[in-house]
Amino acid sequence: MRIVVITGGSRGIGRSAAQHCARAGMGVVVTFQHRQDAAADLVGEIVSEGGSAVALRLDVGDCSAFPAFRARLEQILSEHWDARRIDALVNNAGHGLFHPIDSVSEAEFDGLMRVHLKGPFFLTQTLLPLLADGGQILNLTSATTRVATAGVAPYAAFKGGLEVLTRYMAKEFGVRGIRANAIAPGAIRTELGGGLPAPFEALLASQTALGRIGEPEDVGRVIAAMLSGANGWINAQTIEVAGGYVI
Repeated sequence: MRIVVITGGSRGIGRSAAQHCARAGMGVVVTFQHRQDAAADLVGEIVSEGGSAVALRLDVGDCSAFPAFRARLEQILSEHWDARRIDALVNNAGHGLFHPIDSVSEAEFDGLMRVHLKGPFFLTQTLLPLLADGGQILNLTSATTRVATAGVAPYAAFKGGLEVLTRYMAKEFGVRGIRANAIAPGAIRTELGGGLPAPFEALLASQTALGRIGEPEDVGRVIAAMLSGANGWINAQTIEVAGGYVI
């Protein structure tokens, strides 16, 4: 059984990705920071459908917690799947901020950096010994790295950095057959940043060729498809999943 770790898997895109991966026969480890109830509900749902999943607490913004997380993950792999390796890591956890540049505080800036760039860097480093040769890394970035949207400059800047990091991961880990790609969603109806106000959602929909904003399912399906093993020659790419946003 292929085993995938999905950070921030208790809601939104991460939750949808976990559901689709489990339905495709993968074992799923989802992480959560605060919403243990939502993570437990997801695991229960997956198990009720005949799948296999475990939820572990993790603060992606706290690198000091990564060694303990790795140890706990190794224990879970052994106890739950009689395994020693994971086959994929999906760096999905994150949070949003909608402030113009002139009002962003240093604390807000640092918080976004820790979660969206520093966290994925050092979590990947920590879990790399557990990632099987021929495995995959998927980093969730954003269409805001391509289309400038006023109010999300720090978020977009760190997501842009994560896209660059993705290519370096592909370059350095290729010797082990490990592929690294980025998935860049457009506007998605999730709780990220508190959700989208109706007028802003309408504006984003009008700028999208398919005439609506995305749903978590739209991205979750793509993540599961990328991890299915059917896309083995896609590497070092950013794949935008945005319905044709600002073409």
